Amino acid sequence: MKLIYTGKTKDVYALENGDYLLKFKDDVTGENGVFDPGANTVGLVMEGSGRAGLSLTKFFFEKLKAANIPTHYIDADIKEATMTVAPATVFGKGLEVICRYRAVGSFLRRYGLYAQEGQALDAFVEVTLKDDDRLDPPISSSALEMLDILTAEEYADLEQLTKQISGVVKDELSKKGIELYDIKLEFGRINKDGQVVLIDEISGGNMRAYKDGVYIAPLDLEKLMLAAE
Repeated sequence: MKLIYTGKTKDVYALENGDYLLKFKDDVTGENGVFDPGANTVGLVMEGSGRAGLSLTKFFFEKLKAANIPTHYIDADIKEATMTVAPATVFGKGLEVICRYRAVGSFLRRYGLYAQEGQALDAFVEVTLKDDDRLDPPISSSALEMLDILTAEEYADLEQLTKQISGVVKDELSKKGIELYDIKLEFGRINKDGQVVLIDEISGGNMRAYKDGVYIAPLDLEKLMLAAE
């Protein structure tokens, strides 16, 4: 296999059969040694977080598969911390899609004049450009279309899938008495029809979750969610 991309939290390899292999690392995003799923820099290393993130990702992707929600997931090897996925192309140079149920993080920093910390939000979908130099700026659906990053139809699919997928994650967390505050997802196009599907991962490293009002760290979230699995 051939290394084709080195990312913040995982590396991507091309396989001979045309699929891709994602190698999960123990690096997580954050600033000044504090984890932050919305940060665009690696803030710290959490030993075991790669396998933990993959274990939770596998759990959620298989739930989505059972619900007939399209993703790029094929299978996973927890011991090797790798996941095999179908080839996909990203929108532009990459988008991040956040579904928010509570006003925290960057949402609160931007809209704190009107929003209260922890205020309930109705599955608010926010799209940002993956652009470290410009601190991942938010962008509207019309601007995405004007800049030829995606079409209006693709945006509608992306928004619907975001709410659907986030709802599945939220419901699964609630079974363990855990509340989802927000989650960051990524999407791409697969096959010749350019179907919009979920790509990347669904782990504690890209969501904020709380239990009894207390934040749950990514490694602890994996343990709580998979304890009975």
